[in-house]
Amino acid sequence: MSAHTTPDINLDDSTALGLVAGVHRGEFTAVRVVTSHLERIDAANPSVNALLDVHPEAALAEAQRIDELSLNERQSLPLAGLPVAVKDLIPAAGFRHTQGSSIFANRVATRDHILVERMKRAGAVVVAKSNTPEFGLGSHTFNEVTGLTRNPYSLDHSAGGSSGGAAAALASRMLPIADGSDTGGSLRNPASFCNVVGLRPSLGTIPNSPNGLAYGTLSVKGPMARTVRDTARLLANMVGFSPADPFSYTVDTAALEEVATSPLGSSLGEPMITAAYSLDFSGMFPVADSVRSVVEAAVAELSGADFEIKRAHPLLPEAKEAFRTLRGLQMLASLGPIADDHSGRMKDDALWNIEAGRRVTGQEASAALTAQSQSWSAMADFLQTVDVLITPTVQVPPFDARMRYPRQIDGTQMSDYLDWMTLPSIITTTNHPAISVPVGFTNMGLPVGIQLVGRFRDEARLLEIAKRVEDRIGSWNSVPDINRTRPLDQFPDIR
Repeated sequence: MSAHTTPDINLDDSTALGLVAGVHRGEFTAVRVVTSHLERIDAANPSVNALLDVHPEAALAEAQRIDELSLNERQSLPLAGLPVAVKDLIPAAGFRHTQGSSIFANRVATRDHILVERMKRAGAVVVAKSNTPEFGLGSHTFNEVTGLTRNPYSLDHSAGGSSGGAAAALASRMLPIADGSDTGGSLRNPASFCNVVGLRPSLGTIPNSPNGLAYGTLSVKGPMARTVRDTARLLANMVGFSPADPFSYTVDTAALEEVATSPLGSSLGEPMITAAYSLDFSGMFPVADSVRSVVEAAVAELSGADFEIKRAHPLLPEAKEAFRTLRGLQMLASLGPIADDHSGRMKDDALWNIEAGRRVTGQEASAALTAQSQSWSAMADFLQTVDVLITPTVQVPPFDARMRYPRQIDGTQMSDYLDWMTLPSIITTTNHPAISVPVGFTNMGLPVGIQLVGRFRDEARLLEIAKRVEDRIGSWNSVPDINRTRPLDQFPDIR
C-alpha cells in the first residue's frame, strides 16, 4: 500500500503500540507514520523547541526500507516505524552530539550508542536529537547552543530536565517514544512537568556504558512515552546484558511484554495493591501546595479502587547528602577534564558541581558510600512490607521558564539549584526503580505526576502497578494546545 493511499493518522489520540500494530497489520505504512510525525515537528517544534538536528530524508528512507520488508519481517520488529529522537547526551551516528555545550556545538557522532543500536534494531526510526541542558545538568532544559525548551501545556513554563526535550516532544505528539537519562530525576521530573511517563530503571537494567564512568552508580538510561504500556514496550527493547557495561544483566522481557500488550482498562478489578504513601518523608523537604492537592486527590481516587494505601515511608536520613557528595565526585570525574581546558565556556552550574567534587574529603566520600548502601537496604527492606511506595514526583509544578530553578517553595528558600529536587534525588540514592505517571493538573492547568518506587530489578511489577494507576486516573490523554499560550519572547533572560 503506498503512503498516499493510507488513512490519516490522528496523532493526538494515537499510542506507540497502536501505531506499531497498524504497521504490522498493513493498515498504514511506516512512511505514513514517520511523515505524520515530521509534519507535527514542522508545526510544533518552532514554538516548543524540543528537537534539534532533524533528518527527514534519512528518516523517510529508513521507513521506506521497513515498508519493503516482508510481512513476517515487519511483524518481527516490536518498534516498527516509530520515530524517536535520541537525547543529545549520547551519540547517534550522523547526528550532532552537542551535549548542550558550545564546546561541542559542531560535533557529529560517527557511532551509535548501544541504546540507539537496540532501538533501531527493533524498528525505531531516528529522526532527530532531543534537547538537554548543558551536560544534562539541571532540571530545566536550556543551553546556549539550541536554546530553551518550553512546556507544551504552557509555553511560558519549564518542560523540566534534563530529558526535557524528549518529554516536550512526546507531549506535543512530535514523537511516540523517547529515550532519556536520569541522575537526580532527569527522566521523572520532565515526565511530571509534561504529562508523560518516565521510568528510571534499576542500575544495570539498561546498559549505561560505553561511557567514561562505567562504575558510576547514580546515572541510568531509561524510556519515556505517553502511556505506561508504551513505556513497557520500549523498555523491553532497551534492556539486557552488554559486555561494555559491568552492571548490566539479562532481563526477562516476556514480563515487560505482558504489561505492554494488556488492553487499556484491563487491570481494573484485579487483586489489591498494598502501597505506602508519603508527601514529604515526614517534613524532610517542602512540597508546593499546588502539587500536594493533585497528589492527594490521586491517592484518594486510588484508595477507593484497587489500592490499599497507608501513610509510611522508609527512613533515608543520609540519602540527600550522600547524593550530593557522590554527584560531585561523578561530575569531577566526567567533566573535570573538560573544565581543565574549557572552563571559560562552561556554565556556572557545571563548574559548581566540579568544584563540589574537588572539595570532597576521603572521610566524606567514605560516609557517602556507606549512606548509599544503607539507603538501598532501607528501601529494599521497606518494600518487603508493601508492593510500592507512592510520592509526588517533583516538589513543585512546572515553573516560569525565565527562572534557572525555583528559589523557594511556598516560602521555604532553596539553598541551591539541587535543593528543589531533593525528593527524586533521594530515591536515586536507593538505586531502586521509579516511574512518574501523570495524574492531573493544577488550577493553572500545569501537569503533575506521582512517583511510584518499586522493588530492585523488578521493573515489570512496577510497570504493572503503574498501569493500574493509568487505568484508574488516565490523565495521559489530555492533549496540549500549543497555540493557547504564546511565549513571552524567544529566549528570555534566564536568571
